[in-house]
Amino acid sequence: MSSVGPVEPGEGTRAWDAPEVHTAPPRRPRGRLPQWYDRHRRATLSAVMAAVLFAGGAYLYLTRPHKPPAPAPPYPSQVVDLTYIDPVTAPKPAQPESFSFAVDLSVLSGPPVTVRDITQPYAGMSLTTQPRTPFRTQAGRSRRVVITMHVTQCRKAPESAGLPFLDVTLRNTRAIEVHSFILGQRYAQHLTTALQGICNHSSA
Repeated sequence: MSSVGPVEPGEGTRAWDAPEVHTAPPRRPRGRLPQWYDRHRRATLSAVMAAVLFAGGAYLYLTRPHKPPAPAPPYPSQVVDLTYIDPVTAPKPAQPESFSFAVDLSVLSGPPVTVRDITQPYAGMSLTTQPRTPFRTQAGRSRRVVITMHVTQCRKAPESAGLPFLDVTLRNTRAIEVHSFILGQRYAQHLTTALQGICNHSSA
């Protein structure tokens, strides 16, 4: 004899005594600001995410390792050397009250240096250069410069030059400087000899 179990409820049926469930509609937020946020929630979240991403990118940009700035070029007087060589024959046409000597001007490093002017300190003398100023010299190179002294007044020229110097106006991309170069004892001796030879035979 077969037995029949309880009949299971079909789809969509419920017990007669089961209470009917009603889903309450979502409550709308009260207040202007919550209501505005509720209406613009997607746009607000997008703006917040964009701000977070921007802040993160700005932080990474500001904290990234920076290359140190390139060092400033040296002052021209720090890289220029002026060395006395020897007396030379004065360039033609030469005046009787003139004498010439050669110096070696070298630029050790940095940007090119322009020699804008070369002068000497004695009132009774003037000078000219070959090449004529201004002239430019590259770093790592040297230039032979012939300086011709012209004696204009012997009474204002030194009878015995102690430590004579030349004032050289230098310019590079860093600065313009007037630097005094003392050319040493050999230059002082040759300068004294030349002045005595000229002024002993002159009434100037």
